[in-house]
Amino acid sequence: MLEMKVYTKTGDDGTTSLFSGKRVPKHDLRIKSYGTIDELNSWVGAIRDQADPETQKELIVIQNDLMTIGAQLANDKDDLPIAKIDTTHVEALEKSIDRITDHLPPLKNFVIPGGHPQVSNTHLARCVCRRAERYITELKELTTVASEIIFYINRLSDYFFTLARKFSYDLNVKEIKWEPARK
Repeated sequence: MLEMKVYTKTGDDGTTSLFSGKRVPKHDLRIKSYGTIDELNSWVGAIRDQADPETQKELIVIQNDLMTIGAQLANDKDDLPIAKIDTTHVEALEKSIDRITDHLPPLKNFVIPGGHPQVSNTHLARCVCRRAERYITELKELTTVASEIIFYINRLSDYFFTLARKFSYDLNVKEIKWEPARK
């Protein structure tokens, strides 16, 4: 098996290669899209490190899904030899959200993030997920992006919101409800 080098020096000019071999600037919207997915995956790893075993299993599946999404976004052609994100992945997230929600008090207000590092990190992941969604939807205006990726990322941010609430509940951290000042 060939060993991959960490450095290639080919990016020293401010460009990088897509899977097709095409060179693009490192600030290209496609790079921002899958780079943000990579950042999100790192946040998920930080959350997983502090989670219970059942949630850890769920998060490793999500991390694998994010690797797949990153690969799909890094490919400017539709010829990846790997399985793609599809509606079954979105449905799995929805089932997880519903399962978690069933064990939480009803939500009647927006929640102010914080209260415990695990809760805060999960909200940070939610925000990075939303940024990824903004980049990906912008990319979709310029080129073909599978709709299932957008569905998945949209649902994933809902999952992180719900997971943050679960962590607050499990850790007995009082959720601070946002109550806007009235005029």
